[in-house]
Amino acid sequence: MANLHRGEIEGVLDGKPYRLCLTLGALADLEAAFGDDNMLELAQRFESGRLSARDCIRIVGAGVRGAGHEITDEIVARMQADGGLKGFIDIVARLLTATFGAHSSPKVSPSSLPSSLPSSLPSPLPSTLPTPSGEVQAPVPFPGTT
Repeated sequence: MANLHRGEIEGVLDGKPYRLCLTLGALADLEAAFGDDNMLELAQRFESGRLSARDCIRIVGAGVRGAGHEITDEIVARMQADGGLKGFIDIVARLLTATFGAHSSPKVSPSSLPSSLPSSLPSPLPSTLPTPSGEVQAPVPFPGTT
């Protein structure tokens, strides 16, 4: 079972549940793949919401490898996610949110998706978080990203 407190999520690929986690090693691999010099640049790239299919393959691949699975990006590229494209977008959004916080999940616009998909996507996290006293406050961004 995935532990969100450790930055883990669960995603279903090819009908099989996988644990995904962007470890420091996985983030270093993504920095190299994207040509970014540091995690701040990587977080800013993801925050822009302009992710290609290749970017999503790399992120999901890094996440499954970070969780200990020996799966290449080429294998990830051939996998099916529950829900098709929407399922992959959901996996990427939840993985980036688990790693960097709510402000770093890609801003996927429904208008950027093919018209055959539903017009709304579920948010991986609420826009506000309750405190133990019941007050509602905005989520705190990943340090150094604002």
